[in-house]
Amino acid sequence: MNTLDTLNAALADARQNYIDKRPASLAAFDNATRFMPGGNTRTVLFYEPFPLRAARGEGAQLIDVDGHVYINLLGEYTAGLFGHTHPVIRSAVDRALDDGINLGAHNVYESQLAELVCARFPSMQRVRFTNSGTEANLMAISSARVHTSRGKVLVFDGGYHGGLLYFAHGGVPINAPFPYLLGEYNASEATRELIRSNADTLACVLVEPLMGAAGCIPGDTEFLGMLREETARAGAVLIFDEVMTSRLAPGGAQQLLGITPDMTTLGKYVGGGMSFGAFGGSQSIMDLYDPRNPEALPHAGTFNNNTLTMAAGCAALRDIYTPESAEQLNARGNHLREKLNEIARSRGLPVQFTGRGSLMNLHTVAGRISSPADLRDENEAVKELLFLDFLDAGYYMARRGFIALSLMVDDECLLAFTDAYADLLDARGALIAGVQQTADD
Repeated sequence: MNTLDTLNAALADARQNYIDKRPASLAAFDNATRFMPGGNTRTVLFYEPFPLRAARGEGAQLIDVDGHVYINLLGEYTAGLFGHTHPVIRSAVDRALDDGINLGAHNVYESQLAELVCARFPSMQRVRFTNSGTEANLMAISSARVHTSRGKVLVFDGGYHGGLLYFAHGGVPINAPFPYLLGEYNASEATRELIRSNADTLACVLVEPLMGAAGCIPGDTEFLGMLREETARAGAVLIFDEVMTSRLAPGGAQQLLGITPDMTTLGKYVGGGMSFGAFGGSQSIMDLYDPRNPEALPHAGTFNNNTLTMAAGCAALRDIYTPESAEQLNARGNHLREKLNEIARSRGLPVQFTGRGSLMNLHTVAGRISSPADLRDENEAVKELLFLDFLDAGYYMARRGFIALSLMVDDECLLAFTDAYADLLDARGALIAGVQQTADD
């Protein structure tokens, strides 16, 4: 049996083991397919042979309907920064519920949260709230186009800015119909030329300081600094999508990098893990929405200032994810990633974790990863095998290998995880090395 046959056999065994241990999840999936396409209403959660069905969460633990308990390393794709049952978030939501929901008026929380946000993120002189990061990015792009009286939007291959702004392999048919320019992430000189050659028609550049969905690929300081320099020169708006990366330092990735964009978008944990988004930036741009101006732009949204999210967000930024807490969590994440990479290096295996701070992603390639193009040779069968192995060992992460640490994942959990990872590589190492050798040949 050759290496690829061995890999396929191992994957088939892992899939069957997964199926055998999760009859209740399978039944729930089969029933869901009667009412939702593919039993799914959130594409990223689907994987073969069927996704597990969560029953409840407690702290850092996720329990599925079959009774399996996992350490949740996924952190709800960064929204679950506070774990499943943080008492301070729960208390804040309970108080808001006691005062009534859907008030249809300004409430006492929204201006408090706006003040906290503007104090934390250097670029945000003014802010408006939305219901998701997708909405926030759509509003930021539209604001930039009005502000500059230009149309084009520069994005990057592989970038993800929400369900209607997805640029894997260049883009998807349901993307919002803006006139896009497509650049290559971390390609400084090519992008510089792209900006300069479109300077008269370029409204904005939308970029993640670290590409999240594409595999936790950090933006080089030189590349992001070039974007700041060239957009200023062209009179275009630089938008940092910090929906994920705002957790990487007290003031987000922009503080960490020392680069201040014109606009920033937020989401995920900033609303305490509730449905939330925000866009903000310089006063000159955001004053487009000042309703005291008879020519102001409208920005509607029944739940933009909903009391549950506003209350949870205030508790999140003021009482839990303090600057000290942010620094500690991301230092732990950096230490974990370094330890995991050392485990793979010591075994000579083409496996690595990319990322920054508390965000990281497993990859099955060797060499530097600076753009999604560097991941084209990843073996998806190996990644799926590792994913199923991690589940069997009691660790839940994204199928693509994404990890977003929550505050509830303590040092004991991380030590156990590194040990499990070492054991997993010892068990699968010869197969992984053989697959890499076959690819090289």
